[in-house]
Amino acid sequence: MSSRNFLFVLGSSRSDGNTEILARAAAEQLPPDVGQRWIDLAAHPLPDFEDLRHDSDHVRPEGDDVALLLDATLAATDIVIASPLYWYSVSASTKRYLDYWSGWLRTPGVDFKATLAGRALWGVTALAHEEEVVADPLVGTLRNSAAYMGMRFGGVLLGNGSKPGDVRKDEAALVRAKTFFSQEAPLASFPYEP
Repeated sequence: MSSRNFLFVLGSSRSDGNTEILARAAAEQLPPDVGQRWIDLAAHPLPDFEDLRHDSDHVRPEGDDVALLLDATLAATDIVIASPLYWYSVSASTKRYLDYWSGWLRTPGVDFKATLAGRALWGVTALAHEEEVVADPLVGTLRNSAAYMGMRFGGVLLGNGSKPGDVRKDEAALVRAKTFFSQEAPLASFPYEP
């Protein structure tokens, strides 16, 4: 029995978009005993993040979408951020989810950073550019977040597609999807570290 549990966080404003199609193609390759949980941020919208880092009234959320995402994040051995490339980075809903990590670092009884340390962060994105280098800011956001948290980083699966379903024509991306989650996810480090 596998002890791996994947959380797929869908950050698109539309369902069944190119990024989700690519993420599901990669997830189909996971062994059947690997847990999969999919949470669509459009269906579970988080309120605007309020930075309370210098306040003392942090409490663990209960019974709302914030609690749902916190609990799912803590339960995951592998977190997959599936966000389309919007203005060269993650979508607004994805960024808001990552902003909440800042608050969860200070939530009593959660031990968020220590819990995620050693776990794996992955990315999947579809972009409407032939030049994959334009996704570097998105990749950097995820890699640096993983490095800060002491997580492993499996990289970002990139696919090309603008109109709905376009990514199905990107044969190279679909080939990469077949082995994406089977590759090693090394410990993340900031770019300026040796």
